[in-house]
Amino acid sequence: MTGDHRKLFDALAETFLREGVGTCFALLGDANMNFATRLAEGGCKMVYVRHEHCAVAAAMAYARKSGETGVATVTCGPGLTQLMTALPAAVRAKLPLVVLAGEAPLKSAWYNQAIDQAPFVTATGAAYQPLHSPNLMPTAIRDAFTQAGRERRPVVLGVPFDLQNLDWSGAELPTPSRDLAPVASPIPPNPDDLPRAAAMIAASKRIVVMAGLGAVEADAGAACRALAERCDALLATTLPARGLFHDARFSIGIAGGFSTETARDYLGEADLIIGVGSSLAHHNSDGGKLWPGAELLQIDVDPLAISQGRVAAQAHLRADARLGVEALLGMVPERSKSWRTPALSERIATAPADSAVFPSEDGVHDPRDVVAVFEAHLPADWQLVNSSGHCSFYFAQMPSRPQTHFLTIREFGAIGNGISFAMGVAAARPDDTIVLFDGDGSLLMHIQELETIRRHGMNILIIVLNDGAYGSEIHKLRAEGISDQGAVFGRTDLAAIARGFGLAGERIADLALLPGLIDDFAKSGGAAVWDVPISDQVASPVIRRAHPPKSSSTSKSN
Repeated sequence: MTGDHRKLFDALAETFLREGVGTCFALLGDANMNFATRLAEGGCKMVYVRHEHCAVAAAMAYARKSGETGVATVTCGPGLTQLMTALPAAVRAKLPLVVLAGEAPLKSAWYNQAIDQAPFVTATGAAYQPLHSPNLMPTAIRDAFTQAGRERRPVVLGVPFDLQNLDWSGAELPTPSRDLAPVASPIPPNPDDLPRAAAMIAASKRIVVMAGLGAVEADAGAACRALAERCDALLATTLPARGLFHDARFSIGIAGGFSTETARDYLGEADLIIGVGSSLAHHNSDGGKLWPGAELLQIDVDPLAISQGRVAAQAHLRADARLGVEALLGMVPERSKSWRTPALSERIATAPADSAVFPSEDGVHDPRDVVAVFEAHLPADWQLVNSSGHCSFYFAQMPSRPQTHFLTIREFGAIGNGISFAMGVAAARPDDTIVLFDGDGSLLMHIQELETIRRHGMNILIIVLNDGAYGSEIHKLRAEGISDQGAVFGRTDLAAIARGFGLAGERIADLALLPGLIDDFAKSGGAAVWDVPISDQVASPVIRRAHPPKSSSTSKSN
């Protein structure tokens, strides 16, 4: 709109567009529908979801995969309160988001959806900015993008929808945040700190170089490989950085609760862990049990001693991940190879992630066998998305997949996010095939988004390990020796539900058919749900370690 008929919501949408917003995840209501419509008319790709939670969760995955600030918009009141699970996950994953949420009209003495929105948002750790001064709103939006990027967390904007309908005077819009942001060059290490770190390495015999997302963002992978080679060290990653060393002979994979048996053995022998660009979270060290005899040297721009309630590192090198590792390379002499042996290389290449034996059952599959088939036959250039819950351990064990083609966001421990994450990756990578690995309980939480996937023509294959239950809960309840009845629901026919939404659906009774089905999907594209019935008796090693049986009997529901 132009001239005197231009409204404030026009200016708000234009301000978002000037910030370079090309994709927005939305669910419309009174308090955001005019803004969102103008945003779409301005050329922004809109993904209209069926639940507000899914808008923000999809924006999270979009931000992680694209490297941009994720954007979502919802209405006021119940639209805002639906975000309370997604926001803390985004905060803990350090994902920059800007959410225009709307607010109830200020002119109304009473409004059914009115609620004090700020306490809800700030309780999650996100920032809340109420925008009540029309002339300052465009600048406040620009500042929200600045804040989200600098603090790496969500910023929620509350804009009363009666104000959005005011006439806009046509005042000049602010300079976009990207034109004001400082050029932040990588931080080199202080030369005085390097000898201490080099001496720590020299005094150690069995070293593991462990990279996190900070190493990914700093492009430190090659430097980490070179340092490990020089020090006769092994390579590992945190779960979010899984796959950074996927083609390295002496990479033991994930360091954390999802470690393989091989990784746990060798991390247990380590006397030094060099954590590169890692936040050293509780799960990364399996609560301190993963490397009991090792000290930890952290290389990070923001090093810390305490992480999630435990002493995480004994020594620190404050530096950009790549520059810090490269500086150490010049100070560490090359060692002869005693830990990097052909036998270890062979074990890494051939040993199963989990060798526990469970009885076979007719009509259902061992989840480890299912994942092995997908690891062998899924095309290497497909984007893989791992959800949460019991099934996520198995899908993390796909060692040939590079970090660039694998996404997992598990902060806050919530299931139900997988389908949203897949949509976010599909929006960020519209020309790629997306494969979501999920559990039946997780998919059923937001199965309405199958309609969103169909409507937007997203190229997503959803593979569901269907144990007819909440997997983590049944194994924990059985370990306690009490009934699992409240967590067992039966195997819903997810393939039939997918067909009801207009997607393809297959129930996978025979794993031998999967290679042909994968080839067919590669040719046809589109969207599909493959429902794979699995045994509810196979417990992951994560569960078995944390919840050993308290009695010899278990209580299995019929």
